[in-house]
Amino acid sequence: MKHGLLVVACLLGVPLVAAEPSKPPFRAGAATSNITPPLGGPIIGNFTTPPATSVHDELHARCIVLDDGKVRLALVVCDLLGIGYDVSTEARKLIETNTGIPPAQVLISAVHTHSACSAMNAAPLDEYSRFVARRIADSVQTALSTLRPAQLAFVTADAPEHVNNRRWLMKPGTAPRNPFGTIDQVKMNPAVASPDLVEPAGPTDPTISVMALREPDGHPIAVFSTYSLHYVGGVKSGGDVSADYYGMYCDKLARLLGADDQDPPFVAAMANGTSADINSIDFRNARPSLPPYAKMRLIADDVAGKVHAALAKAEYRDGVTLAARYREPMIARRQPTAEQLAWARETLDKQPADADPAKVDLSVVYARRTLSLAETPEKLPVPLQILRIGPVCIGTMPTEVFCEIGLDFRQRCPIQPAQLVSLAHGYMGYLPTPRHFPLGGYETWLGTSRLEPDASIKMLDALLEMAAEVKE
Repeated sequence: MKHGLLVVACLLGVPLVAAEPSKPPFRAGAATSNITPPLGGPIIGNFTTPPATSVHDELHARCIVLDDGKVRLALVVCDLLGIGYDVSTEARKLIETNTGIPPAQVLISAVHTHSACSAMNAAPLDEYSRFVARRIADSVQTALSTLRPAQLAFVTADAPEHVNNRRWLMKPGTAPRNPFGTIDQVKMNPAVASPDLVEPAGPTDPTISVMALREPDGHPIAVFSTYSLHYVGGVKSGGDVSADYYGMYCDKLARLLGADDQDPPFVAAMANGTSADINSIDFRNARPSLPPYAKMRLIADDVAGKVHAALAKAEYRDGVTLAARYREPMIARRQPTAEQLAWARETLDKQPADADPAKVDLSVVYARRTLSLAETPEKLPVPLQILRIGPVCIGTMPTEVFCEIGLDFRQRCPIQPAQLVSLAHGYMGYLPTPRHFPLGGYETWLGTSRLEPDASIKMLDALLEMAAEVKE
């Protein structure tokens, strides 16, 4: 029949035009993997590490996979304090082997819950870190099996009432001595309603950035959110395992969307924005204490409600294209001075051999960190990543990033809208801007902040350059 039509067309002089091949549809899939640790392992995030004694709520790796017909991206958010560089590397190797997605096109970040065991060790990986890497890879492979035609929307919501800058300028001489024996101008987490408070040392970011994916018929597939709020805390005991408000938000949003029991499963993820100097404590006004987990749930429910309301007005688009860049520029580490090294050795020499490890002496902690820092290479490869998802840009850094850096990235990024995710592909300490180092405070201390004072400038410039390369 086709041959006959061809003959007729030729006899009539009708020109034959080859039909353009149809463009592959944009597709998305999502899945979760359980990464809850066995009980008995150390809970990290504080200066002591109590053993995990109970599981309040399970921890997950929450994965979204995107496919535009040419490029595939995977975004994984883990309910962990941080993700080790070698753990991320191992997970991405497994993902490439199992799925073909290149490591540069996989984003792996941590939410920064302080109620989880560590997946931050270097190679050779311990048993739990190997388990986490394997489960991250499993989540990507499972999400791929759920790929289906999708549409994309981006919305924002504001939740200013939960974010407060935790670094406060204090009246001269009122801040306590730091572990190094000097007095800072700034105090992290000062006493609430103290008469010695002057003003916060930096801004806050009230914006919740939300990337939503749905099927063309309206069924939700996944939501990827970022919010610049540190963990909330308030667990029943130091041994509870919990995903903090991040996990509660994900569960609540699924219920609000009526997607908590659908097949394939809907996946919500809340990545940590730039919250290194931000928490939920109102330092001006004393508030009554709440029962365990109550504040987490209050914030999670409110943020989920605001996101749900914003999604009701979302405008979805087809034909989404994808791109990625990944680089590891060499950044100098902090350099302890000869005086600091001498102080550290002297401090440790004075430490009694039978000192109680349960009693934290911050001078001893930071003396050890100072000596350890001096033994690391003078320059370190710092993993940075840019993902472009249609008109949306996601940048990442492997640090606890100060809020003002995230605000700067969002304003200057050549792709709009933009958002910056912390704690991706590694944990390299706190990242203040240069102006904060003379002010002092916990986040700037040697051993808490590990990279050179100008690191934030160099890293941000690299991200903006990468973003310009993938702009549509």
